[in-house]
Amino acid sequence: MLRRFTEHPASVNETYFQHMGMAFGFGGRMLVGSIACFLHGLFPWLCLTRGSDTVRALHHRMVTHRTVRPSKDGATVVAAGD
Repeated sequence: MLRRFTEHPASVNETYFQHMGMAFGFGGRMLVGSIACFLHGLFPWLCLTRGSDTVRALHHRMVTHRTVRPSKDGATVVAAGD
């Protein structure tokens, strides 16, 4: 059972709590970007670029923190780096 909590975080070079922090951080930023998109839908003059800025920033953060390493079976694995 414990393995279910640690297997995926370990695959991206994080502990359970590091992974939780990253996921909560991404989720919080996505939530703010989502609210901005809804506000923009109701009031087109508000939050003109907040949604796309959020997506761009999160994508950049995720891609720039990746490392490529071989897996146990020899396949290439893309994982989060330090």
